[in-house]
Amino acid sequence: MNLAKAYSHKDVEEKWYKYWSDLRAFQPSTASERRFAMVIPPPNVTGSLHMGHALNNTLQDILCRYKRMDGCSVLWVPGTDHAGIATQNVIERQLAEKGLSRTDLGRERFIERVWSWRTEAGSAILHQLKALGVSCDWSRERFTMDEGRSRAVREAFVRLWVDGLLYRAERLINWCPRCKTALADIEVVHEEIDGHLWYIRYPLADDPSQALIVATTRPETMLGDTAVAVHPEDKRYQRFVGRKVSLPIVERPIPVIADPLVDQEFGTGALKITPGHDFNDFEIGERYGLGKISIFDADARIDPAAFVDGKERPPAWLRRYQLKDRSEARRLVIEELEEKGFLEKVEPYRHALGRCYRCQTVTEPYLTPQWFVRIKPLAEPAIQAVREGKIRIVPEGWANSYFAWMENIKDWTISRQIWWGHQIPAWYCRKCDASNILKTGHGDFMLSRDAKPIVQHEAPNRCPTCGGKEFVQDPDVLDTWFSSALWPFSTLGWPEKTADLRDFYPTSVLVTGFDILFFWVARMIMMGLKFMGDVPFRDVYIHALVRDQEGQKMSKSKGNVIDPLEVMDRYGTDAFRFTLASLAAMGRDIKLAEERIAGYQNFVNKLWNAARFVFMNLSDAVRSEPLSLDSLRGEKLNLADQWILSRLNSTIREAREAVDSYRFNEFAHHLYQFTWHEFCDWYIEMSKLSLNGTLGDGPQKTQRLLAGVLEKILLLLHPLMPYVTEEIWHVLKDGQGSIMVQPYPTVEGGWIQPEVDKQMGFLTEVTRAIRNLRSEMNCPPSKEVKVILFGGEPSLAFLRSQEPYLRALARAGAVEYLTGGERPKGTATAVIGDTEIYLPLEDMVNLREEKVRLAREVSRVEEELARVQRKLGNGEFLAKAKEEVIRREREKAGQYQEKIRALHLSLQRITEVEQSGGKA
Repeated sequence: MNLAKAYSHKDVEEKWYKYWSDLRAFQPSTASERRFAMVIPPPNVTGSLHMGHALNNTLQDILCRYKRMDGCSVLWVPGTDHAGIATQNVIERQLAEKGLSRTDLGRERFIERVWSWRTEAGSAILHQLKALGVSCDWSRERFTMDEGRSRAVREAFVRLWVDGLLYRAERLINWCPRCKTALADIEVVHEEIDGHLWYIRYPLADDPSQALIVATTRPETMLGDTAVAVHPEDKRYQRFVGRKVSLPIVERPIPVIADPLVDQEFGTGALKITPGHDFNDFEIGERYGLGKISIFDADARIDPAAFVDGKERPPAWLRRYQLKDRSEARRLVIEELEEKGFLEKVEPYRHALGRCYRCQTVTEPYLTPQWFVRIKPLAEPAIQAVREGKIRIVPEGWANSYFAWMENIKDWTISRQIWWGHQIPAWYCRKCDASNILKTGHGDFMLSRDAKPIVQHEAPNRCPTCGGKEFVQDPDVLDTWFSSALWPFSTLGWPEKTADLRDFYPTSVLVTGFDILFFWVARMIMMGLKFMGDVPFRDVYIHALVRDQEGQKMSKSKGNVIDPLEVMDRYGTDAFRFTLASLAAMGRDIKLAEERIAGYQNFVNKLWNAARFVFMNLSDAVRSEPLSLDSLRGEKLNLADQWILSRLNSTIREAREAVDSYRFNEFAHHLYQFTWHEFCDWYIEMSKLSLNGTLGDGPQKTQRLLAGVLEKILLLLHPLMPYVTEEIWHVLKDGQGSIMVQPYPTVEGGWIQPEVDKQMGFLTEVTRAIRNLRSEMNCPPSKEVKVILFGGEPSLAFLRSQEPYLRALARAGAVEYLTGGERPKGTATAVIGDTEIYLPLEDMVNLREEKVRLAREVSRVEEELARVQRKLGNGEFLAKAKEEVIRREREKAGQYQEKIRALHLSLQRITEVEQSGGKA
């Protein structure tokens, strides 16, 4: 039973992960009928481990290891997401470095290149997750574009089409000109910016002396205006409704219409209507049958084709604008409006701007044919499933966000104009759709809105309309989130009826961040109910974000990113995992500093040193017998023995309750508190009196108890700290298998004794009070001091019976017990319950030297306090500093003030002794 003097995480982590893998310990047990299943939120194949992954997978692994030890057959399915846009961007950047583009390669060679990259580099994040210690079943690793998942995607698409829940239509969608693809509404990130409001004069077509003034944040889109709208109840404009205005620059007559959607308070109350470039305008245009002019091409440049419309020559005004990008077009429009006297005024205006969630390019509302999921029929049962408790969202406050989004959900745009992804299983007859298959160069093509798809699992052999045998497949691919929505059941083998589906669907819990509640969680619920007839998981646990110590979001630009791989290498994986769990309070963002990880590295070392102490104090006789706390039943146990067994079982109960309800921070806290503060700080120190014969109760009982409690601590901590616990376990239980397949501790209610806990609490408080008084008076740790206890007989009788502990733990010399008479003078004093504690000052320190030291310390601390107060009194500091920095400075000031108070109290005690002539 030997452990190295110091724990080295670098010597053990890789060794034990290989050991677990070789044991196949991560695979489900066939011996248990209780099931626990999770699917990993698949990280992007392009990704590397960041703090969000680390937190998410640590929490999942805690649950898996705990449930596995608790007797469940556990399946945790790993895998990665093909991440359509993100992955394509990676490869396109690589090509750009060589002066190439994807069109230079063509679709087939480009996709081959992506697959090759994925094979070489795409599994990096899974290796990083293994370093984190995650206990996924790697034999079931999945990829959203592997053959099984591709088959599931085709099956789901076809079924949705057959059930009338898919359609292809020309709609206004969010378009990213950089990625050149459609985006769903929730893939657009909105930010508030300081912009402008331009007021533009629209003269009446039949009387240019009169005009409507409209206000807009996007003057360049006026080239595509097809109406001006006013509110029907706005008396200012009722006489204009039904007439026409002449569109400036373009000189196209457009109608003035009345619509209740118009906000009378915005600008002048007259609104330019551009159905091809604004979502509200599109709705108004649909109601009034207005034309839709899409003035930009896919690169967000002015598209001449939008204005030719069969004419032989483009209009003269267009020469100034054709193929100009959005920003340049805006500049030119404003310039021409000013030249021609149409620009009335410009005002500052704050408004929202949408950006692509991947590349941050400003998105463009764009009119183009796309595929959509008719979502309402899918959303309604998904809403009901949460309302009826079939799915529990934790914390429950997120359920309200879920309902709010689901009840106002819009049809889901699922087509993407990129090459990497699941190509849509729809085909078009070259003969029937000859006029709708539009070549775009580089061997590529696009489909008009009138193209008629043939949807099926594989390419058709014969056109059902004309009998033709030549087809083209839809060039679009599916939104990445479409395949991810099938993840809980596609990873288990759907659409086949597999044993995994039978045994592990629905899964038990999904652990995820709140940022993908709508992207992913809601869609999995909808698809699970649609295709499996049941929810995909019973619980959804939503964790918060990991931020820096100031509460700021981590980002490379801010330079505040903490790299999980670096801190795991520096402090060890166990310390890192324990830190994340200890900070994972429900519904509260994590403020992470490296100092916290270093602090929990000390906890790992504390456990290691406690184990070394236990091993060094076990006799050969105790080492040779099986470890069991049950063997202590019937033994005569002292107070400390009874107390540690009581607290152990209370801790087991508290830990189980915490992890069962996803209170990971409380789970970590209970185990930290028991291990460090109760077992190490108190019981180990108290056990030394039995081990060295002071108590005369025999060492073997204490040895068995030390080893038995250590065993339970290792088992309790294993889900949080798998590596160090496995290493110690193999020394403690040599040849008895891995700790991860041992039973998790259960509560032995007979050991819990509240009265013993109360008595021990009183003893430790008295001991702590004596220690604190010694510390305040700077009494040398090795010096024994006289202790006078004044109080009621029951309390004093109890303390008298535990005097060996007081002498050993508080370095008490003589202990005097008084139930009456005059209180001692010239002493340091504390009160615990009905017991007064007196320590004669002259017995502890040289009063004259101590008085000088205290006065010097008061001066030093007062200088520190003055420095902090000057900072807090500086208005410039308060205006510029982060809230977290100001809070810390205020805390510092409070600590200095408390220290000064304590120092003055110590000085006062010395003065009282001097004034009494040094008599106690």
